[in-house]
Amino acid sequence: MKLKKKDRQEKLNQAIEKTPFITDEELAEQFQVSIQTIRLDRMELGIPEVRKRIESVAQENWDETLKALPADEVIGEVIDLELDQSAISILDIQAEHVFSRNHIARGHHLFAQANSLCVAVIDDELALTVNASIQFKRSVRLNERVVAKAKVIHTDKKRTTVEVNSHVEKELVFSGTFEMYRSTDR
Repeated sequence: MKLKKKDRQEKLNQAIEKTPFITDEELAEQFQVSIQTIRLDRMELGIPEVRKRIESVAQENWDETLKALPADEVIGEVIDLELDQSAISILDIQAEHVFSRNHIARGHHLFAQANSLCVAVIDDELALTVNASIQFKRSVRLNERVVAKAKVIHTDKKRTTVEVNSHVEKELVFSGTFEMYRSTDR
């Protein structure tokens, strides 16, 4: 059953408030309308596209918190951060991230997202990757959203070990354990 425009826009606004990083494609599927309809509804409601919403949250929340690198140097958009504990970032795979012939994401983008998240989670002015053990679990394709979650699992003097798992929806696509050097003892 299709909703009337006013009702749909009200529910659309609620859906975006509840899940600010939801895509137009996901909203179109949820409301059983075209992506163009969702875009027009968002425009009428003054709601920016998901990329702008993510950038806005990242700018507001992380510019002052990040120590080892500026927010604009993190690959993907940081959406949650607890220094020396955990962090989450989102990377929407776009044309510049994929091989043109098969639309599969280049692995170095997934690695860069995970590695920069490891640097971001360190509560220090300097954090460098010493060692990384990584596994690519499946190919990531154009227009998929990669959510990387980093968790500090061990800290010893000037070294911190960070585990990163990246998912597309609920499927694990990348995992890694990163040994990070920090300039101060913990």
